[in-house]
Amino acid sequence: MAAKFDISFSKSAKISGGLTILLKASDADSAAGAEIADPAGVIARAAKIAKFSAKPVSTLDLVAPEGSPAERVIVVGLGKAEELTAHDWLKAGGTAASKIKGAEKAMVFIDAPGVGVDARAGADFALGMLLRGYSFDTYKTKKTDDEDKASGKAKVTIVTADAAGARRAFADAETVADGVNLARDLVNEPPNVLGPVEFAAKAKELEKLGVEVEILTEREMKRLGMGALLGVAQGSVRPPRLAIMQWKGGKAKERPVAFIGKGVVFDTGGISIKPAAGMEDMKGDMGGAAAVTGLMHVLAARKAAVNAVGIIGLVENMPDGNAQRPGDIVTSMSGQTIEVINTDAEGRLVLCDALWYCNDRFKPQFMVNLATLTGAVVVALGSVYAGLFSNDDTLAGQLTEAGFSTSEKVWRMPLGKEYDKMIDSKFADMKNTGGRYAGSITAAHFLKRFVQDTRWAHLDIAGTAMGSPLDEINQSWGSGFGVRLLDRLVRDHYEA
Repeated sequence: MAAKFDISFSKSAKISGGLTILLKASDADSAAGAEIADPAGVIARAAKIAKFSAKPVSTLDLVAPEGSPAERVIVVGLGKAEELTAHDWLKAGGTAASKIKGAEKAMVFIDAPGVGVDARAGADFALGMLLRGYSFDTYKTKKTDDEDKASGKAKVTIVTADAAGARRAFADAETVADGVNLARDLVNEPPNVLGPVEFAAKAKELEKLGVEVEILTEREMKRLGMGALLGVAQGSVRPPRLAIMQWKGGKAKERPVAFIGKGVVFDTGGISIKPAAGMEDMKGDMGGAAAVTGLMHVLAARKAAVNAVGIIGLVENMPDGNAQRPGDIVTSMSGQTIEVINTDAEGRLVLCDALWYCNDRFKPQFMVNLATLTGAVVVALGSVYAGLFSNDDTLAGQLTEAGFSTSEKVWRMPLGKEYDKMIDSKFADMKNTGGRYAGSITAAHFLKRFVQDTRWAHLDIAGTAMGSPLDEINQSWGSGFGVRLLDRLVRDHYEA
């Protein structure tokens, strides 16, 4: 569910009860708004006693401070003023949001002395609040007192000198929060509720924003020869879907940029069944498709000046009597044949047909695919970085740069002929796994065989899309990883 904040901006404000939040840099003598919230100097004395040094995201909490017009004052630390980045403002906003639980209204002063606060900083702070305020409680019939209090809509006024600029920038930032939170919703939904058909319907809802959406059924995919994708789906009673989303915000004849997502709504592993422990997490095996859907929402909602295509392959991988077997050989849309060695290496089978379809139909400038593809990437990179594989240095560099800007970080992994040989098959053109070693790399090489000469990048987000460590701007199991990263890529390099 989206965060419950009604955020507005003001150049000045009068404190009258309620919660007041002040920001302070570690190398400044006072906090933003201290002269209004603390005429008696209580906060400064409390900070000295508590040895509060305003380190990043640290807080000082005072209830009913003497002489203050506020009922409660919280000071949020920013760290050193000269070291502040956009992500630091996000974290400060997230920290502030975590303190608003149960409050009906809050006033936030962000023009900390010594800190250059522009319109973008104000919008980033507000974005951090929205991202931190997200919660998914759709299926809770009983809530804790804190959850009950937080279910109301808190009115938050952010006080800053450039209120008009921050308001304009926030209108854009709010679309990003909506896209991230949409992706989180999709990943968090239980698998009995969100099947391929239901997911496709969620994508169809983007038509309200001006996105053109087509949904291909099993019959249409059979006509196209998508034997790899359909092979994964054949063990489930729930039919597969391929959703094609187009946002046409650029010039009429401009080639689109393209994003492809793995949408395995639940992955048992098929006949190569997974261990029971932790299998419930496989409802999140559609994190790539969720990110693509969230991204398309952002691009349309902010009227991005770009032509973009989003394609998501939606299937369920089940061990039915009709499921594909290890040893089966399937024919992909490209005409290349694939020996299925392990039915739990299914995501690449879904993506290979989606990639080929995208390339063949749209002739995009580049393709970026996202997938919770391998456990091997989690072993290599943990939950801090997503794995990046690419056939193009420029695109890889742009993604790496966007990752550092948004703190949705990616780490480039190697590709090479030696790895590609590991997926050669005795009986078909290739096999769907190269064995235990270099598992993330051989999976990437499998996908690379379906992109031809088009610039391409593969993001393995198995460690970052779900169950990643909670932080100042994300308290959700489904993180929405990839939405902000790819929106930044488009903003910085591909908009007119």
